[in-house]
Amino acid sequence: MPIGQVLGSYLQGEANKDAARTSANAQLRAAKLAAEEARFRPVGVTTRFGQSNFQFDPKKGYLTGAGYTVSPELQAYQDRLMALSGGALTDAEAARGQYQPLTGAASSLFNLGQQYLAQSPDEVAAQYMQRQQDLLAPSRERQYAQLQNQLFQTGRGGLAVGATGERPGGGAGLGASNPELEAYYNAIAQQDAALSAQAQQAGQQQLAFGTGLFGQGSNLLGQYQQGQIGALSPFTSYLGGASNLESLGQQPLELGVNIGGRNANTTGAQALFQGGSNAALTMQGPNSYSLFSDVLQGGARSPYVQRGIESLFGNSYNPYGTNAQTGYGMGGGRGYDFSSNATEFGI
Repeated sequence: MPIGQVLGSYLQGEANKDAARTSANAQLRAAKLAAEEARFRPVGVTTRFGQSNFQFDPKKGYLTGAGYTVSPELQAYQDRLMALSGGALTDAEAARGQYQPLTGAASSLFNLGQQYLAQSPDEVAAQYMQRQQDLLAPSRERQYAQLQNQLFQTGRGGLAVGATGERPGGGAGLGASNPELEAYYNAIAQQDAALSAQAQQAGQQQLAFGTGLFGQGSNLLGQYQQGQIGALSPFTSYLGGASNLESLGQQPLELGVNIGGRNANTTGAQALFQGGSNAALTMQGPNSYSLFSDVLQGGARSPYVQRGIESLFGNSYNPYGTNAQTGYGMGGGRGYDFSSNATEFGI
């Protein structure tokens, strides 16, 4: 390769590196300017309830801390509320022991309800019927004895009337009986029918009563829970009041942060960075142009310019190969060994 083209290529490469370095530095400066434009800049705010506090790095200017200070009045209110909350929490802790008897009463009601529900309604009805008949048995026996004595004294003990013939369908008719005894047994039958209806109601009532005992026990447990929650209510109210006061004191910090967020011009920062980057890329092409490189590479195509360049480096250079007799087609035998000076150009 002709020495002129080698020198031109080397100079052009150096120009390209310088242009790329210049473009990179320009983009870096644009990025720093854009970051500075978009930096979060909180604003100190003071209200009746407090003031905001922001700490910055004295060297780099970065935000390192944020806080707020409540006003003395607000702080005094908080202290009083917190003092009340301590006593209220102690009362809430004691409420569990105070409401504990409700759990025992609820357990007793549950056990009693299980006893009532252990029998079915039919079993309860049969038991009711048996008990009522046992209660009526002495009076019925006494009434029967009195009726027998009356019939004997009047001579009507063997009287039987009221018999009927065969029924049209072939069934047997009614047998004859003593009128007083028939009335007696009819009264007992009616009384037993009424007792049977009452026995069914007694079975249903016992089922409802046993179920109601479970409901009453559940209500007692609910009162136990509600009592503890109610006992905790004063504490939560005092603590909530202190928290609300803290929110009032925190407002200056929130206002400062919100205003600082508006100060961060992200749109302008993006435009600044994009404009700087575009400008750097636009100038990269012109900055990479080397006039001297073009002159060397263009002149290298001329045998006269090439001969002048050869004279600077010796007579052993051969631009077209290793045959020293070819030269530039002018019969000369001059040439140049470029390898001996390669390190001079850094290649």
